[in-house]
Amino acid sequence: MPIAFKEWAVTVRALAEGEQLVTLRKGGIRESHRHFSLEHERFFLYPTFDHQAADCVRESHRPELRRALEEGVWSDGEPPPSALLDDIGLAQPERVRIRAWAEVAAHYTIFDRRCIDALSPFYVWTSDYAEKRLAWKRRHPLHVLLLRTYRIPRPVTVKVRDEYGGCRSWLELYRDLPFEGTPVLSDEEFERAAEAIASIASDAAVVAA
Repeated sequence: MPIAFKEWAVTVRALAEGEQLVTLRKGGIRESHRHFSLEHERFFLYPTFDHQAADCVRESHRPELRRALEEGVWSDGEPPPSALLDDIGLAQPERVRIRAWAEVAAHYTIFDRRCIDALSPFYVWTSDYAEKRLAWKRRHPLHVLLLRTYRIPRPVTVKVRDEYGGCRSWLELYRDLPFEGTPVLSDEEFERAAEAIASIASDAAVVAA
């Protein structure tokens, strides 16, 4: 079955539009040993609404929360009311749309808050929220994944299953999905960004592929 990586719906939209290039992980309570490990180098991006909150996303990207909601299929056939945007983690659709997949282009582990701040042009969360991801489980490093993202030709709707819930990174999708499509950034754009990210993370530990 195809492997998918869970990420906030608003983040998946940003990755699929080339507005975000990195994602950050420590590991959730349903991870193996409650720590993140990079189990797959290529995966589909699964949009989740767990713990997603408007005040954790930059104001410039908060309209994307509404667009992310509109891509879900809800029990009454309509997106939840706008009031839920203040606590969007309460809203869970019956189906979600898979619109992109990604390859891991680089993997770093980081302890330094200054590094997370310097990476802020490459993610759409607030710097405060990114720093909270770093501070959680302070003795363990934050994993920074540089993703090369591809939009698939036709988005695919998949059913949200009970086993997809909870704080975990990896899912198995119950339908065939092809690794097809075009990169969201040109080779030149991506290489420039990758070099800038590598420079920022130069003092971090590079995890071998």
